[in-house]
Amino acid sequence: MKTYIPGKDAALEDSIQHFQQHLANYDLEIKEASWLNPVPNVWSVHIQNTHCPLCFANGKGASKKAALASALGEYFERLSTNYFFSDFYLGKNIAESDFIHYPTEKWFAIPNDNSIPVGLLTPELLTFYDPDNELSASDLVDLQSSHSQRGICALPFIQQSNQSTVYVPVNLIANLYASNGMSAGNTRNEARVQGLSEIFERYVKNRIISEAISLPLIPEEILNRYPNTLKSIISLEQEGFPIFCFDASLGGQFPVICVVLFNPENGTCYASFGAHPNFGVALERTVTELLQGRSLNDLNVFSPPSFDNDDVADLSNLETHFIDSSGLISWDLFNQHADYEFVEWCFSGTTEQEFNNLMTIMQKHDVEVLIMDYQHLNVYACRILAVGMSEIYPPEDLIIANNNMAINWRDTILSLPNSQLNPDQYLALIDQLDDDGLDDFARVRELLGLATGKDNAWFTLRIGELKAMLALAGQDLDQAKDWIDWTIEMNSSVFSKERNHAYRCLQTLVNFALSRDKDYFADYQSAFNKMYGTTVVNDMWQYVIGNKRFYGLFAVDNNLTEFTAHQQLLSVYNKLHQTML
Repeated sequence: MKTYIPGKDAALEDSIQHFQQHLANYDLEIKEASWLNPVPNVWSVHIQNTHCPLCFANGKGASKKAALASALGEYFERLSTNYFFSDFYLGKNIAESDFIHYPTEKWFAIPNDNSIPVGLLTPELLTFYDPDNELSASDLVDLQSSHSQRGICALPFIQQSNQSTVYVPVNLIANLYASNGMSAGNTRNEARVQGLSEIFERYVKNRIISEAISLPLIPEEILNRYPNTLKSIISLEQEGFPIFCFDASLGGQFPVICVVLFNPENGTCYASFGAHPNFGVALERTVTELLQGRSLNDLNVFSPPSFDNDDVADLSNLETHFIDSSGLISWDLFNQHADYEFVEWCFSGTTEQEFNNLMTIMQKHDVEVLIMDYQHLNVYACRILAVGMSEIYPPEDLIIANNNMAINWRDTILSLPNSQLNPDQYLALIDQLDDDGLDDFARVRELLGLATGKDNAWFTLRIGELKAMLALAGQDLDQAKDWIDWTIEMNSSVFSKERNHAYRCLQTLVNFALSRDKDYFADYQSAFNKMYGTTVVNDMWQYVIGNKRFYGLFAVDNNLTEFTAHQQLLSVYNKLHQTML
């Protein structure tokens, strides 16, 4: 007997079989890495590519089959939209290929004056993304190709207000929207409904948290209509976690629900939000989201509610909520004098009707919606941009926090371990890092788009540690001391035991060299050897005197062949690429 659930255009068994069959067709084997079922009717699963753990997805649902279908759907949305590769450089060979993202992509040459090329976006969209005319064409070069000579890569989206094609830069999408508005489904409308629901969920969540809105409770008689979900709620409360169920529709405007879990043991709480045109589906999704990837023992890591609404509204707190929902929420959320009356809203129907109903909400709020559909993997998927509503990061991040800001450093940094520069040239690189405004705390692998794996020094390397290495290579021991001290303070929790030990030795040896004549090293070496071991002392001393450089790093070519993890990722990319040829 097949299982049908509201909001889905196919039985769960058929969806799972369809997804799994196409993964097999593309030789993209996945494994179910972990399952959780902490209370009745709440399941979650983590799946990942067998050969590339970086390609993973999570699913949730009221049953095991629903959770697996959810995870496989998320996996295909990430495959279809290339989201798995959005944080990574794809290498020189791929950057020179016929197309990087999709055959329908369009490249716009960068003008000599670095202005935004004609044909990108629309005048209205440019006004939204660049209100002060500060954006340059080079700001829109995508990280995946990093090919500024080729220009700006843009993808064709359909503007829903007039059905015209708008070319949106890949860089803009990656920097501002992350995964928001991506979805896959059994049909086009089902996928679009899910994508729009997700956008409403996050938009309303941000509004409620940032504006400290007080929400109305869902009446008990309404909750009683959904016995399976209510059973999950009662089980949580019996485990010692009081639950509040709120109507988050803001007076019936949006199909959103909020469920808050309290942990009296440590005085913390966690707010979960969910959305769907069907009230019951939205409620179920909100409760299953509450425990996705979490056991009951994982519910002690959140924050207490706050009376400081400025802290709650801070952009960094809202970003934390997007990442893992562990940010602050205001006590005002629980004020019994709610800012809105409860509404038992309903936007449901067929998935086609639901899509039209959700688009009507967008039109009422004067939001321009852009959609790109994907079917090249024989699964319906889409990416939806709701301009002014679905951005995860503000448009100014294109200027102040762009993911392409360090791509011109990639060749230089990756070649440093084999470099033969003179000391002044190494020190000049420190000044250049400062001039380019690269954050000392930033991880080099993230700036350059590298999947380094966790078994080497590239994984933990920050710009500050790189400065320590450059200062040593430049034999500026005073500067090296400052950055070594910084590195030990910043990285001790992520370094291996061996690397921490070596850095403490290096710190001691640099301090010695600054306070004593290096010619007397032998007079102290016996004590150093007792403290750190002869092998480590001999090795670290070579860095102090400049005979060795760039401790633990190895040179990497422009196709990243030295990083196994990166090659595993590119293997998935290449398999997907073949489906588009």
